[in-house]
Amino acid sequence: MRRIFGIALAVLLIGGVIAVILIGNKEPGGTATKTVRGVIGSEKAEFFDDPDVVKALAAKGYTVRTETSGSWAMDQLPLKEYDFAFPSSSEPAVEIEAKAGLKGAQTVKPFYSPLVVVARANAAKVLADNGLARLTGKNTGTLLMGPYLKASGEDRTWQQLQGSAAYAELTGTVFIKTTDPTSSNSGALFLAATSNVHNNSTVVSDEAGIERTAPLLRKLISVQGSLPPSTDDPFRAFISGAGDPLILVYESQVASMLLQKQDPGDMAVLYPDTTVNTEHTFVPLSETARELGALLTGDPKLRELAIRHGFRPRDGLAEFTKATEPHSAFLNQKLTGIRQVNTPNVKILMTLAQRAKG
Repeated sequence: MRRIFGIALAVLLIGGVIAVILIGNKEPGGTATKTVRGVIGSEKAEFFDDPDVVKALAAKGYTVRTETSGSWAMDQLPLKEYDFAFPSSSEPAVEIEAKAGLKGAQTVKPFYSPLVVVARANAAKVLADNGLARLTGKNTGTLLMGPYLKASGEDRTWQQLQGSAAYAELTGTVFIKTTDPTSSNSGALFLAATSNVHNNSTVVSDEAGIERTAPLLRKLISVQGSLPPSTDDPFRAFISGAGDPLILVYESQVASMLLQKQDPGDMAVLYPDTTVNTEHTFVPLSETARELGALLTGDPKLRELAIRHGFRPRDGLAEFTKATEPHSAFLNQKLTGIRQVNTPNVKILMTLAQRAKG
């Protein structure tokens, strides 16, 4: 009897463990979830960590685990260990597909974000007073890339700009703090835009163009000192009151902060008048993750949550404009007056980045 009782108890215990496992793989509503692992740009980490995003994905049958990497460094990772990669633009996505040996990977671009320069209001005013920017209000305006690059080529300092003496924090060479262009998307695309302006408003496409633009790009990068791997730390430092007076970030970081009612302090947002939009590109590396990209693109709840984190959904200008209307004093919602340019091919862009770093 003791033996029979022991066997029965063991069966019950095993059954209980199986039941717990089965229940653990289901959401409260009864939807079984598929766990997928992905590598993403750091600017999307807060989106995927948002409990509401986690809940919305679970309702569609997904549990998503992520880790971050510089977009241009993703192709160097062991991609077979991931179900998807989600770099910050389409250019590194091409390299990821090639490294993974994919053909027709059915990449999708769920949302995008322009690059912007966040500045102290005092710094923005000095730039505007000296013809390097145009303000449309105290907290927003346009960075005039032609005049700015001319000043950079001349190694202009803040002290040489009229009106800067009133602000003790504005000293040294005028520069925009960027990320490392050899590994980070924002830094690379900033070089794409600046090289276009310096190449007579033409995409750099050959060795002559590289030789023509490389010396200026080298100045833009070398003056910065150490280069961060992502925009996250420089932006956090800026918001805390530290850091450099001009920092290149994604508009999504600014919009997310405003939508979450965080204090922007004396921040001004300058949109470069020549830029490259960053189209966050989802690359499915396994069949399990293929549907996830479509959900991020088309599911109404996930689109709403993407906006809450500052991203512009694909074909979603009206949605973005409506959601950010209370913050139009900081944001150029319709990107009025902004010239969008194409990027050099991947080989040339990486050559420009390497030459810029020296």
